[in-house]
Parts: sequence; structure tokens; C-alpha cells
Amino acid sequence: MNNEPRRTNAFRLIVTGGGTGGHTYPALTAIRTLQSRLAAEGRALEVLWIGTAEGLEARVAPAEGIAFATVATGKIRRSSNPLKMMSAANLRDMARVPLGVAQARKIVSDFEPDVVLATGGYVAVPAGLAARMCRRPLVLHEQTVRLGLANRKLAGSATRIAVSSESTVPLLPQEVRGAAVVTGNPIRPEVLSGHADKAVQALGLHGFDRRLPTVYVTGGAQGSQQINGVVRDALPWLLERANVIHQCGPDNVGELRQHAASLPAASAGRYYLAGFVGPELPDVLALADVVVSRSGAGTLAELTALGKPAVFIPLASSAGNEQTHNARHLEEAGAAVALLGDVTAHHLRDALGPLLTDPARREEMAQRARTHGRPDAADRLVDVILSAASG
Repeated sequence: MNNEPRRTNAFRLIVTGGGTGGHTYPALTAIRTLQSRLAAEGRALEVLWIGTAEGLEARVAPAEGIAFATVATGKIRRSSNPLKMMSAANLRDMARVPLGVAQARKIVSDFEPDVVLATGGYVAVPAGLAARMCRRPLVLHEQTVRLGLANRKLAGSATRIAVSSESTVPLLPQEVRGAAVVTGNPIRPEVLSGHADKAVQALGLHGFDRRLPTVYVTGGAQGSQQINGVVRDALPWLLERANVIHQCGPDNVGELRQHAASLPAASAGRYYLAGFVGPELPDVLALADVVVSRSGAGTLAELTALGKPAVFIPLASSAGNEQTHNARHLEEAGAAVALLGDVTAHHLRDALGPLLTDPARREEMAQRARTHGRPDAADRLVDVILSAASG
């Protein structure tokens, strides 16, 4: 942990949040952007990340050369039934929160940050409360339309609340709306710099018919059994109308490859199956005319910044049902189609059909998506961090 004496020109930042990529990657993008901004002014950035040993941040922060510390945390298991909220596991975890706050208070006191940035996840609560106790500016960043549980708990302590959508502001408690700033959700800059032809070369998509639209299907890094099943059942219909890049998750390749073996030779060349799409992702997104995916906050941020028409199949079990809210929010704006509930291949065909056959309809949806995109979100969030530090 970095507790060395403060250098006069160094900016000190504590980042807290994580558990999932949705909380972790926006924080990482903000750190990189702030580092670049300060370097241009001849200043250094010193960062300490407070997270959990089990969360994604425990791997991401050290890999980026960022000092990392853990505190005791209590994960609250949500339920619509108040009695279930008082479960033994919840009560046990709630009892850990005061210990985590005490640990975080010592870390914040020793590190003397200019700002504490909290991006959500239950680990953010102890460090956020410690920032208030130590009288350090606290900036919250919310990736979803509605404030997550951790950020709701911390909103009253925040100097600034950076939100990803104008629609979030009316949902905030009246007393904290004055602290809200719409920044958008930071996305990796490389996502915006893809080239369609590079995807064709890198993935060997020489069987694709470039006169047809290309659909990119993804269920996230691990894939989605639900999305895979729906696309598998719709595949013969789909390949008559489009090229398909299907990122299905490493554990699902075998089964889908077996299914694809029965496709007619004429259409099989228009189907590319991958367990995982890595460095080629920006190029794949550049090639894609339509995306079929979950509707997590990071996905929405990337697709709207790029202006990509999308058919969303939300993860029903997402925290606070946030993916459904995200998908509905864009559907109501005409910027996407949301398929909710028990989705079948028939539903997918109905959603994709008009988009695949009508380029003008795709372009209209793309334009509406762009109005919700904020490709400069990382810079906007850095502006908020620097202004919070200067009071």
C-alpha cells in the first residue's frame, strides 16, 4: 500500500468498487484518462484501489500496476420479502460492515487522497463512508439508469454524483439532485477505433457476403445459455438474411459447433463461432450492423457510443433487475429492441427481421442510439473528479 509522504504535484486518488466488470472497467478507464490528463500537465497520479480479494478488481488493479488493498465487506442478498432480507447470511455480513469502515478509515487517513471515487458494488460502502469521516471529497459514479444499492447508501455523503443518463437525475432523492452531473459511462477508447476490414482478415471471415448485414451475437465473456439457445434455433432463418459472428462462451463451443455442422454449405460460411472475442472486439463491432446481447451498463455505453442498433435479451437475475430497466430505457427511445421474459427464436426473428431487411430502419435506430451515447464520458468523469478536488 502506498502511504509514502505526499509529493506536492502528485494527485492522489482512492478508487473503490468492483466485484464485476460493470463496476471495475469504468473505474479503470477513468484512472487511465486521469493519468493522461495529469501527465500532459507534468503531474503524477498515485492511485490506491480498495476492493475485495474475490472480485475482478483484485486481478485488474495489480495487472495495471495499481496498489490494491482489501477491507472487510458485507454483501447484502436482496429480496422483495423483508423477512428474507434478515437471513442469517445477511445478518452475519452486516456485522462485518463496521469492521470494514474502520479498516477503510485508516487507509483513507493514511493515504490522504485528493478524491475518493466510488463506482459501486458492496465494497464501495466502507471506503465511501470513510471518505466522509476523513473529510475527503467523495465522487460516486453510477453506470445504470437507477442508482445501485451501494451508491444509494452513499449518495448523502457524496460531493458529486456522476450519472450515466439524464433519466437518472429525477430518480435521485430531491436532497442530492444538486450534486448530480451527467457524465455517461466511461468506455475503453479502443472500442471506438475498430475497422470492419480488420475483423474480416483477423477472423478469416472470407465466406461472409458483404452485401448482407452482419449480426454480432454475444452473451458476455462466459456466454449466455439463453441467448445461445435462441440463436441456435433461429440460425437457418438468420443465415438466409445475414452473416453472423456468435461469441458463445468457452464452455459452449462444442455443442454449437456440432449443431452448425448440419448447416447447408452455402450458409455455413456466413457463420463464425467463437468461445471468446478478445483484441478483435473493436473491429467486430465496427463490422456489425446489428448486435444481439445482454443489456448490462457497459454494453449499453459501448453500443450507444458507437451508434449500433441492438436487440437486447436482458439477464433476468441482474441486481435490481437493472438490465431490464436499461433495455426498456433504450427501447422507449427507439434506440433498441428489448425482448423480455421467455424469449424464443420466433421472438428473435420478429425483432431482427425488420432491421435486417430495412437499412433505413437500422440507420434510424443507430442515430437514436447515438443520442444516448457519450464517447467522451471518461473525460467528463475526470472533469468531475478534478473539480471535486479543487472544492
